[in-house]
Amino acid sequence: MSGADHPASHSLPKGFAVRLNRHVRVRDSGRTLVGGTPTRVAHLADRARELIVDRTVRVRDHASATLADRLLETGMADPVVEELPDLDLSQVTVVVPVRDRPAALNRLLVCIADRHRVIVVDDASEDLAAIAEVASAHHAELVPLAQNAGPAAARNAGLRRVTTPYVAFVDSDVVLETDALPILLRHFTDPRVAMAAPRVLGLRLPGRDPWIRRYEDARSSLDLGTEPGIVRPRAPVSWVPSACLLARVDALGHGFTAEMRVGEDVDLVWLLANHGWRIRYEPSSVVRHEHRTAVRDWLRRKAFYGTGAHLLAQRHGSNVAPAVLAPWSAGFALALLAQRRWSLPVAGMIFAVATARISAKVKGSDHPTRLALRLTTDGAVAAAWQTAALLLRHWWPLAAVGCLFSRRLRRAMIAATVLDTVVDLRRTRAHLDPFRYALARRLDDAAYGCGVWYGAIRGRSPRALLPDIQGARFNLARYEVVIGRWKRAVRR
Repeated sequence: MSGADHPASHSLPKGFAVRLNRHVRVRDSGRTLVGGTPTRVAHLADRARELIVDRTVRVRDHASATLADRLLETGMADPVVEELPDLDLSQVTVVVPVRDRPAALNRLLVCIADRHRVIVVDDASEDLAAIAEVASAHHAELVPLAQNAGPAAARNAGLRRVTTPYVAFVDSDVVLETDALPILLRHFTDPRVAMAAPRVLGLRLPGRDPWIRRYEDARSSLDLGTEPGIVRPRAPVSWVPSACLLARVDALGHGFTAEMRVGEDVDLVWLLANHGWRIRYEPSSVVRHEHRTAVRDWLRRKAFYGTGAHLLAQRHGSNVAPAVLAPWSAGFALALLAQRRWSLPVAGMIFAVATARISAKVKGSDHPTRLALRLTTDGAVAAAWQTAALLLRHWWPLAAVGCLFSRRLRRAMIAATVLDTVVDLRRTRAHLDPFRYALARRLDDAAYGCGVWYGAIRGRSPRALLPDIQGARFNLARYEVVIGRWKRAVRR
């Protein structure tokens, strides 16, 4: 994608610090780490164990740099962002794609002020004069496009005019908090970081507070949560929205896939990850987005997002799978879903066999059976949640038809709906009563699922609807490769 040096050829600078994230469990007196994306079991050599102090590794030499890099790459640790140095903001150019909405553009440019060079790319607005007036008032460079080409092409047009090392793509319906870009820029102290993205929260506007806005404030598709992480396929944060992205220009090459009008942000992130770059999600950096609150527009946007699944499946295959299950966890979920007399005994037998097999794989632990039991439990819970998500979101049209004929499927759908609503409402703490929250959740899932089905039918391919059963089969083998590599690395 770029003529720059391969990112793996660069090492972390001295003073860089990483901290194990809260999902990583430290076992066997610090000798074993469990966590990461996907979940791994890593047995550390004595030298590596000594480098982790209070769950933190500070880069002082080659060994600590290697360990810190591996912890970042496996998703077990995140940079200690508050300790990273501030970089020069003048090295960032802001590119704003816009089509009409001059008032929103003015609001964005006011919050940027004169801290950055700004390039406004007008994507064939109906009133170009209004956009030009706003851009001129804020001394922004205006790049008008003769024909509407979509946001990806508009960003690329701006990218071609960037002369600074870093570029921030910011949509016109976004407002930047003062420290949003400075915090993101710190991540580029890591020479392998190609892109960093902030948390996207709702913009509070005057007037009444409709229930859809309250739902979006708590459960927006653009809000990826409170925990930082590495971004790549199948990670807890597997993509970041293009509403606001800060990127290293040398890593971007030609930029976004211009012909994609949806999913272009996911596509670019995955391409960068496949080329060895790191992408970071940083929730301590916050921007505000003007969410849609008219129900019809909101549903249309959710369905539009769903249509992107087929395009991504064409370019990235099974990484778009709506669920990723090991064979044993798929069998476990199906046994419970059957709701027969034999379901619990069969599910229990599958669980026991999986525990025994995993125990043999982690025999380097002081308590392999206990560790295997925990890993199997995590896998079983994840399988149950993914199955519920398939029924309620991606496969809901089939599930709805099935409910007409199957009492067991009706029970499963009701249980999944209630559990999803209760757990998600408690997690998000939305300012909505359970009934309206449940209604919004089901409308959200139904609209997105319709978009996925529309894209699959139009593209004549079910790939975006199919779970990946085989992909998880090799995880435990991958654990041992990583363990060996780490041991060799920290003994140099």
